[in-house]
Amino acid sequence: MHDAAQTVSNFIDLNTMNITYLFLVGFVGGLVSGFIGSGGAFVLTPAMMSMGVPGLVAVASNMCHKFPKALIGSIKRAKYGQVDVKLGIVLGISAEAGVLYGAHIQESIKRIYGDAGSNLYVSTAFVVILAVVGGIVLKDAISSYRSGNTSGEEKVTPLARWVQSINIPGTMVYFKSINAKVSVLFTIPLGFATGMLAATIAVGGFVGVPSMIYVLGAPSLMASATELVIAFVMGMGGAFKYAMHGLVDIRLAMIILGGSLFGIQLGAMGTTYVKPFMIKMVMGSIMVTVLFSRALMVPVYMSQLGMITKITEETAKLMKTVSFGIMIFALALGAAIVLGAMWQGKKAEQKSLAELAHS
Repeated sequence: MHDAAQTVSNFIDLNTMNITYLFLVGFVGGLVSGFIGSGGAFVLTPAMMSMGVPGLVAVASNMCHKFPKALIGSIKRAKYGQVDVKLGIVLGISAEAGVLYGAHIQESIKRIYGDAGSNLYVSTAFVVILAVVGGIVLKDAISSYRSGNTSGEEKVTPLARWVQSINIPGTMVYFKSINAKVSVLFTIPLGFATGMLAATIAVGGFVGVPSMIYVLGAPSLMASATELVIAFVMGMGGAFKYAMHGLVDIRLAMIILGGSLFGIQLGAMGTTYVKPFMIKMVMGSIMVTVLFSRALMVPVYMSQLGMITKITEETAKLMKTVSFGIMIFALALGAAIVLGAMWQGKKAEQKSLAELAHS
């Protein structure tokens, strides 16, 4: 009986406003996901938590909506020749092991510390990862732009060159996106870390995409498309594992999926019109904005657990409202940058076609 009551408490009330918000969140998440390849969940999990969904339910429901969307996105981008299926599957297998281990940790935290502990764990992980990855990606995008390297030429990092130069007999696999052989002893830890993170905050792309670019040497366009294959493999296993424990709110998953399916088509089309530095710019900008939204809630959860001095009900309410406002701004910013980049890219393409026809 206690378990049944606990499961029911996971489900939030869905009124017209909440449904509309979730649909729009799904749309922007899909738009960003199709555009940068990272499941878009770094927008979706905090957005659900902002409306009062417990952290673990947000992560579980997110993973559930993710795998059908990732499948559609990867098929769409495979048509543009952007997917390295072999790399996606190789990383996806070790990522699945990471998902199962990460889900076990999540469930243990919820059992011992309840929703507040789970919310704190998810939010803290978000803040740390968004700060590190968002900072690196944004810095990289800005330096590419300043150096004038916006033509789409991407330099292979010294680390990736070193990884490609290591030859361990019996472990070497050729990947077309890298155009080189790489030992699976490098891909296994990268995949495991991607899956572990996906089970923690429903975002594996934070590790998956940068590791393919900076560690393995894949072009950002192919890395972002290949991540969708990994997201499909991980999402399927993770959703099943969480669903077995009654942690998936199928209503949230379906509404978000509905919005996502519109957004992901548009986002995937956008990748053909924009330069790679722009993909990094979008990713970095949204990450840093979402970071502030989650960071604001950390003291609230710490107060609920008695780790710091109790925060008054009014202050907690205000912090939640501001956090929600920042989240809305992050969604709007993401949509504006992606759609703006697409519009400019399309215009530039039409202009060059017109000039070609004229000449």
